[in-house]
Amino acid sequence: MAGILSRCTRFAVVLPRVFGASARSATSYVNTEQKGKVLVVSIARPEKRNAINSETADQLSETFRHFEIDDSVNVAVLTGKGGNFCAGSDLQELAQKDAETYMKSFYPPGEGDGPMGPTRLKLTKPVIGAIQGYAVGGGLELALLCDLRVCEEDSVFGFFNRRFGVPLVDGGAVRLPYLIGLSRALDLIMTGRAVKAQEAIEIGLVNRVVPKGKAIEEAIKIAEKISRFPQESLKADRKTAFYSTFNADSFYDALTYEYRKGVKIPIVRDAIAGAQQFQQGMGKKGSFDEW
Repeated sequence: MAGILSRCTRFAVVLPRVFGASARSATSYVNTEQKGKVLVVSIARPEKRNAINSETADQLSETFRHFEIDDSVNVAVLTGKGGNFCAGSDLQELAQKDAETYMKSFYPPGEGDGPMGPTRLKLTKPVIGAIQGYAVGGGLELALLCDLRVCEEDSVFGFFNRRFGVPLVDGGAVRLPYLIGLSRALDLIMTGRAVKAQEAIEIGLVNRVVPKGKAIEEAIKIAEKISRFPQESLKADRKTAFYSTFNADSFYDALTYEYRKGVKIPIVRDAIAGAQQFQQGMGKKGSFDEW
């Protein structure tokens, strides 16, 4: 789910901490590959189960900012290299810091990125999570950034950081209750227990469970399908869903927002063109084959 964390609209795409250490680093911890209109973003620290250090966080933020403004791509797929999605924050790096210095590296919402990188960005394009192996601690928070999540049958989720006193400051405690309900969210947040793929699909934590080795392939298929739809109406409906969930003051407020986003000339033109295609036989009987 792409990041609306508050009723404020201040979480813009451009935040102060943009091109930090990653721009100067000779090491690339984030790989990208464009497949048509889909951008595949891979966390590339397999020797650390893709744990996020400060450089990786900066590189992820930079990557998603470029994704946001790149008109050649409509959807991103976020995944990890080496059989794991992300093991959370790099505790080896954290262990070397003193508390007062580390506190200064935390930016309040609206003034900088989260420790995991792009978790506060208010993206206007969908992100699909392709989850292999472990998505735990801050790694689960990154998975919650995604609009949809595809996981493999042996995937494991959980806030394992609970054991070590590491707090959730990348939206995990904000997004999770909206996805799976407060009671279930508190279970995961307070106990830190492991959640396997079957339970994850049952409680709504993930959208698809696929065989081992198939998450990226399936996520790309979903992303490609989404990218082929008319984008203006898709983005408008997506914005309305986020607004009604996190920002709306009332049902009427949400309906008004939906109207304002949906009733625009480019969208109406697309709708009329789509109706004309339907009249010509495209997509009849519920077929999506043409897309």
